[in-house]
Amino acid sequence: MNVITKTVQLPDGRTISIETGKVAKQADGAAVLRMNNTVLLATVCAAKEAVPGTDFMPLQVDYREQYSAAGRFPGGFTKREGKANDDEILTSRLVDRVLRPLFPSDYHCEVYVQVMLLSADGVDQPDALAGFAASAAMACSDIPIECPISEVRVARINGEYVVDPTFEQMKNADMDIMVGATKDNIMMVEGEMDEVSEQDLIGALKAAHEAIKPMCVLQEELSKELGTDVKREYDDETNDEELRQQVREQTYDKCYAEAQSGDADKKHREETYDNIKQEFVDAYDAQHTDLSEEDLEEKHAEIDRYFADVQRDSMRRSVLDTGKRMDGRACNEIRPIWCEVSPLPMPHGSAIFQRGETMSLSTCTLGTKLDEKMVDDVLNKSYQRFLLHYNFPPFCTGEAKAQRGVGRREIGHGHLAWRALKGQIPEDFPYTVRLVSQILESNGSSSMATVCAGTLALMDAGVPMKKPVSGIAMGLIKNPGEDKYAILSDILGDEDHLGDMDFKTTGTKDGLTATQMDIKCDGLSFEILEKALMQAKEGREYILGKLTDTIAEPRKELKPQVPRIEAFDIPKEFIGAVIGPGGKIIQQMQEDTGATITIDETDGVGKVQVSAPNKESIDAAMAKIRAIVAVPEVGETYDGIVKSIMPYGCFVEILPGKEGLLHISEIAWKRLETVEEAGIKEGDHIQVKLLEIDPKTGKYKLSHRVLEDKPEGYVERPRRPRGERGERGDRRPRGDRRPRRENNEHNDND
Repeated sequence: MNVITKTVQLPDGRTISIETGKVAKQADGAAVLRMNNTVLLATVCAAKEAVPGTDFMPLQVDYREQYSAAGRFPGGFTKREGKANDDEILTSRLVDRVLRPLFPSDYHCEVYVQVMLLSADGVDQPDALAGFAASAAMACSDIPIECPISEVRVARINGEYVVDPTFEQMKNADMDIMVGATKDNIMMVEGEMDEVSEQDLIGALKAAHEAIKPMCVLQEELSKELGTDVKREYDDETNDEELRQQVREQTYDKCYAEAQSGDADKKHREETYDNIKQEFVDAYDAQHTDLSEEDLEEKHAEIDRYFADVQRDSMRRSVLDTGKRMDGRACNEIRPIWCEVSPLPMPHGSAIFQRGETMSLSTCTLGTKLDEKMVDDVLNKSYQRFLLHYNFPPFCTGEAKAQRGVGRREIGHGHLAWRALKGQIPEDFPYTVRLVSQILESNGSSSMATVCAGTLALMDAGVPMKKPVSGIAMGLIKNPGEDKYAILSDILGDEDHLGDMDFKTTGTKDGLTATQMDIKCDGLSFEILEKALMQAKEGREYILGKLTDTIAEPRKELKPQVPRIEAFDIPKEFIGAVIGPGGKIIQQMQEDTGATITIDETDGVGKVQVSAPNKESIDAAMAKIRAIVAVPEVGETYDGIVKSIMPYGCFVEILPGKEGLLHISEIAWKRLETVEEAGIKEGDHIQVKLLEIDPKTGKYKLSHRVLEDKPEGYVERPRRPRGERGERGDRRPRGDRRPRRENNEHNDND
């Protein structure tokens, strides 16, 4: 084995090692990354030839976490890893988005990158290392790629930027940013923030890039040592340069004119471009009647590629030359916005947000603690109280195809919107919240429409948001070798596809809450990034004004169909008493009241939630719980239940689980020979007063007679302590006893 190991240090002194040549040697490239007890294996394999007709980069990145890495068993019946969970998909997307732009545009072979978490102790965060591992595996192969990349997480903790922080450190972070970059340029950014400024975000990006540079240098050295710096040859495209020139000469002016036309209708633009291309195809076919049908199909495929280049170049040139965009807007202009709240009668909250030709219908549902989502990942076992689901049905872009489940795109876009909004929902809000965004129309930035519609739906539902949140997507046009560039606010779908940047930011009036950026060009300076951020801030504040014009603040009252919830704390020691053996008591309370009761121990106290469709059920359940946790107080009167009868009295339950002795002498003012003489039976309710709590035993002394009027002339005979005798000669002879008074004017039970 030719084992090669290289190391790099993070700014805080921790070491990351890359090893190759020991395992997975049949893959085109393989690397083992290790940082402390976290170990990742990354492999890459590429097909030798492209599938005929492929005109895109068929890259597939899969990041998977093995439960054995943390010494755990997977859940479920089969007890084995299954399909990728949301976090694994999100990490896969982070790696994909950095690698994909670096493959040659004419390389179309299938490439599969797999990253596996093999060991983790829950200290270091492995998702931040996946990009580095994947790129190292690529560097160990001869698969053609422009240059190595790496990824790091940057958090701001106590005002300091920390690279690849631990799980424990993240608890004090107000910024969580994942950055992917080459040695020279930032390629990808995604993260969430606690209302930070644009300058703070720029600072995090600079700290990340400085940490990434030595990681890229390490991979270059590794590639040279292995001899993989010379990449394999490929021939995935057949090009006809003469035909390419013909397409450009005959269609460029028409495409440029359409880009300048200011046509705001997406479908009409598509039809216009299709007509321009079809006109060229028809003319070409007429001139080449000597070609076979198979040859013509090949030429048509080439024409499609060349025309796409013309369409891209003409749009970009139009913007750079005149500052005029495809739909006629200026570079910093926002499309028309229309909002509506409560368009649907029964959801707990609903809203429609439309910006240009992008529309989101969002609904908000409020549930109980039982509706929380349980997360059971390898290194994360927790519950989520705020859920956001994003759906992108084919009809929103006019496509005639079936919708087959949730794709990676839906998960990624929904996660970005979730990050944007989650920090504005108060932690003490008792409800579980679910937002669902249905994209009904799409032409650019449906994820940002989801943020805006989600804000409206939350406020319509009465969720007491700290501050409303808006979002915007920014674009960039910058041709290689030119200093001139254009930053575009609120980009169209075509401007995303044909441009150089898709930069999404969300925030409140006081700062950023989330961001996502993908870069497709080289040489993007921090100066351009800062300008894009400040232009985005202007657009975001404008959109925020439109939202607050529609609904200024969260509704004060929940809608009638929302289940009511009351939440309160109880002492930890009473949790078992409320639940009861086998859940008997809490189940009986739910059956008696019709309420749903949940209880958890958090921070040393019992967190109780009581929910029901009406206030009466909630009040009844709360009364029962408060009775269980109540502490008896001397002098208080209780409606007790007779639990058992003894010769000397009866035991009465004054509070659930708390019984005291009602002595026979305390039942009535008259003398009683038996408890039954007072008409008391087991199960009877009786009013009693707590006279005393024995300081040594904690036993309760009860009285019923003190709650009744004392008979007139009644004189209490003082009790003698047991064994006490009077002076010599004072004791009466055994047979000398006073006759018992017939009217029992006083009690003589001692």
